[in-house]
Amino acid sequence: MAETRRRLRSSTVVLGGMGVLATALSACGSDPDRRCVDRNSYDYLNGYRVVADKNCKTSGSSGSSGSSGSTGSIGKGRKSGTVDADWYYDAEVDRGYADHGTFSRSEAVDRGGFGCSGSGSGGG
Repeated sequence: MAETRRRLRSSTVVLGGMGVLATALSACGSDPDRRCVDRNSYDYLNGYRVVADKNCKTSGSSGSSGSSGSTGSIGKGRKSGTVDADWYYDAEVDRGYADHGTFSRSEAVDRGGFGCSGSGSGGG
């Protein structure tokens, strides 16, 4: 009696393992979702108004105020002026407004994801 056992090819095993590894690393090591918002535009119902990314500093890694004080259009019906732009992380975005996020990049990263170890404070 011949045994008919199917063997997986090494390429299938390697590719499957690479996919699992890539998913684990990208979930833990990637930058959080961010939007450039005008800090002076907060609306109680909508949140912060999203502005063009060029208004924010590109580093986005300081975790503190990265406002650039750019001059540009600050909204419909308003005069041109200074936009107090900063990166706003992990926010819910709806109709050009972002809310329920954080201006702290490190806090957004500490929220973690699949396979991430909690390196932030316990908050107690």
